[in-house]
Amino acid sequence: MFSYDPYAALAELRPVAPLELHSPDFAPGGALPGFAWSSERAGEDRHPTLEWSQPPAGTLSFAISCFDPDAPTGSGFWHWAAYNLPADLRSLESGDGTARSLPAGAVVLPNEARLERYIGAAPPVGTGVHRYVFVVDALDVEHLDLEAGSTPGVLGFNRHFHTLARGILIGTGDPAER
Repeated sequence: MFSYDPYAALAELRPVAPLELHSPDFAPGGALPGFAWSSERAGEDRHPTLEWSQPPAGTLSFAISCFDPDAPTGSGFWHWAAYNLPADLRSLESGDGTARSLPAGAVVLPNEARLERYIGAAPPVGTGVHRYVFVVDALDVEHLDLEAGSTPGVLGFNRHFHTLARGILIGTGDPAER
């Protein structure tokens, strides 16, 4: 398994407060639930329920994403990215991650499959256990103004400069099990 942790590297550049992030659907570091896998791998392409703690004062919105740093691409694989989520939000129920399933005003960016939704885990056989890194950032702006069709990487760059607190929850997917 590839051991690089991109969020540890970001924290060295600009430390931010912790935000507790958890899911009733899986334990930290544990296997993703079956529904969070790709429909091509007997899943349902639904993100797990995510719940987070009270953010720091000054939080005006949230951004959320799911990234697989272990994908055999050299740049990882983005499964989901959304931003402009309202500051009073403290959880997201499991769902497809489309804009219509999120609070009004949320923007969902195209993932690696160029779909504006969550796509489930599908690690290729022979690539070992993959980590699926769910991140919620509390931001100091009400809206990020990104161009339509921007990538999750562009969101990451922009949210980096506005993050007050970050919650990280990692689930795993073993291709040998599906």
